[in-house]
Amino acid sequence: MGDPFDHVRAQPLAVEVLRRAVRESRLPSAYLFEGPGGVGKERCALALATAVIGEAAGARIAKGAHPDVRVFRPRDEGARNLPVEVLREEIRPYAEFAPFEASHAFLVFPEADVSFPEAHQEAANALLKTLEEPKRGVHFVLLSERPERLLPTIRSRSQRLRFERLPDDELGRILREHAERGSAAGDGPSERDASEEPSDPTVWPAAIALADGRADRALALAREGAAAALLALAEQVDDALHSRRPAALLDAADALAKHEELTLALDCLVLFYRDIAAAAAGAPDEALRFRHAASSIRGRARQGARVAAERSALLLQIPYDLAANANRGIAFDAVLHRMSAIR
Repeated sequence: MGDPFDHVRAQPLAVEVLRRAVRESRLPSAYLFEGPGGVGKERCALALATAVIGEAAGARIAKGAHPDVRVFRPRDEGARNLPVEVLREEIRPYAEFAPFEASHAFLVFPEADVSFPEAHQEAANALLKTLEEPKRGVHFVLLSERPERLLPTIRSRSQRLRFERLPDDELGRILREHAERGSAAGDGPSERDASEEPSDPTVWPAAIALADGRADRALALAREGAAAALLALAEQVDDALHSRRPAALLDAADALAKHEELTLALDCLVLFYRDIAAAAAGAPDEALRFRHAASSIRGRARQGARVAAERSALLLQIPYDLAANANRGIAFDAVLHRMSAIR
């Protein structure tokens, strides 16, 4: 029989803690898996359930068809938090009567900080009450990118495990595996659309650079050249700053302001200028995030490390301006004008 945890990527510490807990039959009533999205927290929660309930149940658990493993996600609408009625009418009765088939049951909450934020006290307190009265053999697994948004008492009632960002080489392997899977799917009918797979390896380095250690983001950025388009936008901005032509600056500001993935576009620009600053300071190609574009970055490094670093710092201010209800178009016009003035 295989080890269910073998499918969890690049999380050796968390996996070893869980393996030991299973081996010694010392599982707490509640876990809090903390860390970025897309690094394997939910996969690890299901692996834990499989390791405890039994490998024979693995396929049913993976499909969401096992009665003793339930996944409760945030709502799709509004602020997405779960109303207290869901706790009272669905979650608490399930926790009270489970397990139904095995000797253990698992309740998994992806994005627990979204479902039960401290700001929505009624539902958060109802969850806390459920955690304070655990039934033997029933385990809660809360997954969170921002655990500080949960009630401190919820955090204190849970055993906390940290999940780290995935290294670049692991992201590369994941992209390659998905591409191979998509290629195989193209030979016959499949539930997965092969066009959704990251089939062009030339765009992978940019996708990995922007993924911030998240597999879900790397896969999304590798599809349809999304990451390459973001890098091209960064180059457009830098070309406009170099030319200092008002029309070019306005076009670049407009492209940024209207971008559907504004956070990613800003992240890309910040990383791009940090690479330029690093190249200007003499860093080797392997130290660059966009190392596959090292020749272009080194050509742009003539602007100097100080100029690139100051431009990057200005970009970091944009989210605060937008949070203060600044007009997008005006904000980007202003920041590109200030960036072009740095010499």
